Parts: sequence; C-alpha cells; structure tokens
Amino acid sequence: MKTYIKAGTLIDGTGRDIQKNKVLVIENGTITDIADSFTADDGDEVLDYSDKAVMPGMINAHVHIGDDPYGKKDSLSDVEWILFCLSNIDSLLQSGVTYIRNLGTENYADVKIRRAMDKGLTQKVGMVVSGPFITMTGGHGYMTGIEADGTDECRKAARTIIKNGADVVKIMATGGVITPGVEPGAAQLTMEEMAAAVAEAHRADKRTASHAQGTTGIKNAVMAGIDSIEHGIYLDDEVIQMMLDRGTYLVPTLLAPLVIVEGGDQAGLPDFIMRKARLVLDVHRESFRKALKAGVKIAMGTDAGTPLNRHDQSFRELELMVDNGMTAMEAIVAATKTGAELLKVDDKYGTLEKGKMADLIVLSENPVENIGTLEHVEHVMKEGKWVR
Repeated sequence: MKTYIKAGTLIDGTGRDIQKNKVLVIENGTITDIADSFTADDGDEVLDYSDKAVMPGMINAHVHIGDDPYGKKDSLSDVEWILFCLSNIDSLLQSGVTYIRNLGTENYADVKIRRAMDKGLTQKVGMVVSGPFITMTGGHGYMTGIEADGTDECRKAARTIIKNGADVVKIMATGGVITPGVEPGAAQLTMEEMAAAVAEAHRADKRTASHAQGTTGIKNAVMAGIDSIEHGIYLDDEVIQMMLDRGTYLVPTLLAPLVIVEGGDQAGLPDFIMRKARLVLDVHRESFRKALKAGVKIAMGTDAGTPLNRHDQSFRELELMVDNGMTAMEAIVAATKTGAELLKVDDKYGTLEKGKMADLIVLSENPVENIGTLEHVEHVMKEGKWVR
C-alpha cells in the first residue's frame, strides 16, 4: 500500500524555495517520489493537505529524557522513572520532533530505551544517545555523570560509555547554571583530558559533544576535537574562527536560561540558579548572533529536562533563533537538515527528498511566514506511520 500526501505548501528542509502543490509518495516508510500528480490504486491512502504546510519532522539535538523540569524525579521508583522517560519522549514526538539526541541520562536508560524501541516494545522515535556524560571530580553535573580526572581516566570513561552502547560521548568543559558551586565561565576538564576522550570516541566512529559555556573551556573543547559545542554562552571572535576552521557545530539552547529567568522565582528555584541564569541570558544571545553572522553551523536543541524546560517546547527555541537574527527558513534548516548532519543520520533523515524516510509534520500555516505555527502541530508521521 502506498500513501499519497497532497501538500499545498512543501518545505523540504534543504533551505531551497518552498514548493507548491506537490504530492509525496510514501511506501514502506520511505519517500519514493515527490510528484506533481498521481494515480492511486485501490487500498492506497490519499490525504489531502492542499490547504496546509508539510515539512520534515524536527530534530532536537539536545534533550535530557530522564530529567524533570519540575524537580519531581527523585520521588519516582525505577519503574516509574522509565515510564517518565517514555512520557518525555512522547511529548517530543507529539510536538513534531521525530529525532532526538539525548545528552546525558544516568544508568544508560536512553541506550536501553532505544534498544526497546528497536525490538518494537514501545513507540519509536529516532534517538542518538550518550548515556552518562564525563565530568571532572566535583564538576558540572557530577551528581549523575562519570567523574574522571587525568587523561587515563577520561580515556577509560569514554571507552566505558562506548562499550555500553552510546552513539555520542558528552564531555563537560566548563561549569554551568544548575550545579551548585561551579560557574558557567570557569573551565573544568582540560584540553588534554578532553582530547583523550575524543580520540577514543572518534576511533570508534562516535561523535562527541561538549557542555561548554565559558570562553576558555569552549576553546579547550574545540582544540580537543569536539564535534559540537553545547550552549556556547561566552563565544569570542577567536573561538568562532576556530569553530569555522574545524567545522565545529553549535547547539545554542537559547531557551534553557530564559525559562529559568521567566519562571524560576515563582517556582522557587535556588538563588544560585537564578543568579547564574540572569548572568548569562544576554551574553548568550549575543554569542549566538555573532556565530550566526560568521557562518558557524548551528543545529537546534532546547536542553529539555533542565529546570522549567519542557520537552514540547522546540518551537520556542526556533522563535528565539528567529528573534536573534535567523530567517525562519534558516531556523527550519537548523531543526532539520543541519541537525541530521550533526547526528550523522542525514543519509535517511532531516529532509523530505526521494529515498529519505517519511518523517514529517503537517501544519495549518506556512512556518516560513509564521515560525510560531510550530507550536500547533496538527499531524506527525514517523517512518511512514501516523503517530499524531
């Protein structure tokens, strides 16, 4: 059986011009053609979205499926926590995100959930997973990460993470907002320590990502060979040029400090979190604008699961990207094609083209004209199957 989707407005995710009145032909989960007309056989599915927009499913390149924006995780049993992780994944999927990169979950829960999906035990969403991250003793996120000091320990930590099934190794280069006793601008693991972990990951053909907020730590991470800088709050011209020279991606997560500043006082977040979130809010956006202007490769990620940062808010990250200099089409590409390239899944995902998997969303309005319409996704298809 084939599925024919008549799209009044088709945004293919490549950044090319919008196409009008096209037909997506889908068979066995794959886009087999994009045509101007079609002839359906008995039993084929025909869906008329001539008055709607169709675009690729979004890719959120920075989430934490095991974390609770409202701080209730610690009261959950192990079984309840896994169900909670699955609920977060469903929130992502229902909001139009069909592929995620999970960057930090204890006990390799993300690896285990992905295996369950592969066995058909639960609803599938595309997942690139990191397991726990690597941090220095007492470093950012030490409560749930693998603490490692020196090149040998970092090398062993990376090997352990890879052995347990991770696709990406995440490394903490600096302090952060939500860990007590550390500062976002302060470097933590050294360049040499990170380089040891990066070498192990790359030798196993795995990607690397670095939580990197302060300038020195970002430079250390880039020099160590990290594939993507997460947050990049204090970017200067030198490190931006380094990222351009090396092809390093930026996943800015502009939403993460904003939601804390917006609602943290009312939610009763600790003073140290509020102070640091306010400290970084404006410089974070300025760094994004500088990186964008320079041409750094930018993928969309929200840091979902951090305080007050829900898993269904990808649209807000895209709105912030547009508010800070991206065109709507550039933001869409960041959430589709560029994200797929960062995750190394662009051979099958990220764009609506012949031969790619049918991951797509249906919208009532054209998001190039109104990026905010992504708040109200009408339908979601994952690998040819409707999930919303």
